[in-house]
Amino acid sequence: MATLPVLPLTDDVLLPGMVIPVTLDATTQAAVDAVRLNASTGGDKRVLAVPRVDGAYGSFGVVAVLEKVGRLPSGEPAAVVRGLSRARIGAGVPGPGAALWVEATLLDEPAPAGKAKELAREYKALVIGVLQERGAWQVIDTVERMTDLSELADSAGYAPWLTLEQKIQLLGAPDVTARLELLVEWARAHAAEQQVNEKINHDVREGLEKTQREFLLRQQLAAIRKELGEDEPSGSADYRARVTEATLPDVVREAALREVGRLERASDQSPEAGWIRTWLDTVLEMPWDVRTEDNTDLAQARAILDADHAGLADVKDRILEYLAVRNRRAALGKEVVGGRGSGAVLALAGPPGVGKTSLGESVARALGRKFVRVSLGGVRDEAEIRGHRRTYVGALPGRIVRALREAGSMNPVVLLDEVDKLAVGYAGDPAAALLEVLDPAQNHTFRDHYLEVDLDLSDVLFLATANVVDTIPGPLLDRMELVTLDGYTEQEKVAIARDHLWPRQLDRAGLSSDEVTISDHALSTIAGEHTREAGVRQLERALAKVLRKVAVAYDGAPVHVDDVVKYLGRPRFTPESAERTAVPGVATGLAVTGAGGDVLFIEATSMEGEPGLTLTGQLGDVMKESAHIALSYLRSNGRRLGIDPNELAGRRIHLHVPAGAVPKDGPSAGITMVTALASLATGRPVRPEFGMTGEVTLAGRVLPIGGVKQKLLAAHRAGLTEVIIPKRNEPDLDDLPEEVRSQLTVHALADVADVLALALRPADVSTLVPSA
Repeated sequence: MATLPVLPLTDDVLLPGMVIPVTLDATTQAAVDAVRLNASTGGDKRVLAVPRVDGAYGSFGVVAVLEKVGRLPSGEPAAVVRGLSRARIGAGVPGPGAALWVEATLLDEPAPAGKAKELAREYKALVIGVLQERGAWQVIDTVERMTDLSELADSAGYAPWLTLEQKIQLLGAPDVTARLELLVEWARAHAAEQQVNEKINHDVREGLEKTQREFLLRQQLAAIRKELGEDEPSGSADYRARVTEATLPDVVREAALREVGRLERASDQSPEAGWIRTWLDTVLEMPWDVRTEDNTDLAQARAILDADHAGLADVKDRILEYLAVRNRRAALGKEVVGGRGSGAVLALAGPPGVGKTSLGESVARALGRKFVRVSLGGVRDEAEIRGHRRTYVGALPGRIVRALREAGSMNPVVLLDEVDKLAVGYAGDPAAALLEVLDPAQNHTFRDHYLEVDLDLSDVLFLATANVVDTIPGPLLDRMELVTLDGYTEQEKVAIARDHLWPRQLDRAGLSSDEVTISDHALSTIAGEHTREAGVRQLERALAKVLRKVAVAYDGAPVHVDDVVKYLGRPRFTPESAERTAVPGVATGLAVTGAGGDVLFIEATSMEGEPGLTLTGQLGDVMKESAHIALSYLRSNGRRLGIDPNELAGRRIHLHVPAGAVPKDGPSAGITMVTALASLATGRPVRPEFGMTGEVTLAGRVLPIGGVKQKLLAAHRAGLTEVIIPKRNEPDLDDLPEEVRSQLTVHALADVADVLALALRPADVSTLVPSA
C-alpha cells in the first residue's frame, strides 16, 4: 500500500504503459506540486492518475511517474506522466500541499488464461486492419512487435475509437483475458461500422465525382458549341434574353420574367429548374402574335367549299356569313372581331360518312387559315383539355394549347372530332372542361392549368363533330351553334362519287381515267341497290371493290363499268314495302338511328287466348308506352273508325318490330303502331307506298317529332312515294332538297283518323258492317 497524491483526469484515461500529456489546471497543478515537494524531501515522483467523470472519481487508478513538466506548443502548462500499474483507491489521508492524498493498493496482474493468446492474436489482427485503413504503418510495426499480452491490451488506451466509458471499463479489469474479450468485441463492432462508413463514403465520392465529371463535360461541351457557333440558350441569362426579345402579351411577359427569376435562384440540380425550363420553352413556342389573314373573296371561298363537298348548304352558308361580317367590319374601319362573345363555335351533327371531318379542312382552306384536328373520341381525363399542373411528373399543356402551338397561329380552324364520344373517367369529366373552351362569352380568357396565363380563343373557329346529339351534355350543346348534316340524296351521292370518290379510288388502284370509266347509271345503281346509307363510306368501299376486280382482270383494253352485278353481285337492297305490307297488320314507319334515317316495319297479329298486349323487338320504355296508347285509342274510338271492338278487346294482340336484335326507342312510331293495329282489326292492308312518323296521344292527336329530314331521305332511299308527318313538322320541309321533295308526296296531318283514312286501302262494304 502506498500514499500518493491524486492526479484527476477529466477527459482521458491513463492505462499502464501509456505516456500522456496532462494539461495543468488548479487541481492537476496541486498534484504536480505535491509530487515535486515529495521528491525534494527524498520521496518518489509517483502520482495516482484517476479518471473523474461528472465530478466523481472512479474506484481504480494507475500509479504513474511524473516524467516532465513544461508547456505545450500552444503555450499551455502541461505535465507528461507514464503509467506503471493499476491500483485500487482507498481512504483519503492528510498530506502536504493542496492536493488530495489517498491510500492506494497496488493490484497484481494474474497470469493469462488459456484462451488469452487466441484473443490477443484476433485482437491484433483487428487492430492492424483498422490501422491499415488509416495508413498508420509505424503504429502497425509497434503493435506487431508487442509480445506481452497485458501491454497489448493496455495499448488500447491510445485508440481514438474507444469511448471514455470503455477505457474506464478496461482500467477496472485487472484480468488480461477479460480485457482482451472486451477489446475483441469492441474491435469487431468498430470494424463493421468502418466498413459501412467506408461504403457510404465510397458511394458519396462516386456520386460527387460523377456530378463533377458531368459538370466539367457539360462546360466543355458548351465551350465547344460556342466555338462552333452552335450554342443553344440553356442558362437563365439566355432565357431572360429570349423572353425580353420575344413578342409576348404584357401579362405573359411578366409571368415569364417571374419564372426566369426563380430559375436564376434555383440550383441546376433542382427538379424545379427542369420544370421552369420546360414551362418557359412552351410559353416561348406559343404563337402569341401570329395571326393569318382571312380570305376576303366570298366567291372564291364558296368555290372552294363547293369543289370539296357537294350539298351541305347550311354549313357553307354559315361560313360565308362569318366571312361576310368580318369583311364588312374591315370595310368600315372597325377593329377585327375578337374578345368577349365574338367566338364562332359550330357543332356539325350527322350520321357517319357525310363529310363532317373532311369539312373542317375545306373550311380552313376557304378561310385561308391553319387547320388542326383534335380527336376527342374516348378521352376521359379532364387534364387532356385543360392541361396538368406543371409540378406533376410528365406534365403537358392541354390539347387546345397544343393545337395552337401546332397550328402556329392564334386564329386557326380547330376541329374537335367526335365530341359526343367523350367519357367520364376517374380523372374528371372532359366535357365539363370544354364548357369554357366552347363558350364565346368566356373563351377570350381561357386558362390552361399548365400555362396558368390567359389565352384568347375568341378568334379561333371551332368546329365540333358528333354523330348523336343526345349524348352531348346539355350545357355543352347550348354553347355551340348546331348545324345538322342529315345525309345525301341519291343524286348528290352520284355527284360525289363521280367528282371525288371515283378519282381517288382510281389513283389508289393504280389505274387512270383513260383505262377505266363508269357511267352515272352504274353509280346510281351502286348507291341505291348496294349501299343504303346516309353518307358515302360504303359507296366508296363499293367503288374500291369494283376497281380491285377490274385491276385483277385488266388486259390493257379500256374498261367501261356499266354492269354492276358483274362486279358486286346481286343487289343487297330492294324495295320491300309492297311485299311487307301485302297482308293486314303491317305498317311502314320512319326512324332515325346513329347511322341516319331508316325505314321501320311494325307488325301486329291477334290470336285466341287471354286478352292483352305482347310486345317484342327490344323496345324501350317510351316505345312500349306508345304501343299501349295506340291500343287504348283504337279500343275507345273503334266504332267511330269502323273497327270491331271485339277484334282488339277479346283477343291476344302481339306487336313486333323487326329487326328483333336491334334496340329501339322513341315516341315517333306512335301513328305507325295505330295504323298497324287498325289494319289488323279491319283486315285492310296498309298502302305499300306510304311511310309515316309521328307521336300519338290518347285523344288521337299527332304530335311533332325530330329528324324529319333524315326520315324523308330514308323514305326516298327505300322507294316510298308518300309520307305522313305531323302537321306541326311542316316547316321542316323547307330543309328538304328539292329533288327529294319533288318525288315525295308529303301529307302533314294532325289527327290519327285522317292518317287511317289515308293510309289504309279502301275496304269492302262488308268490312265496315260490325259482326254479330
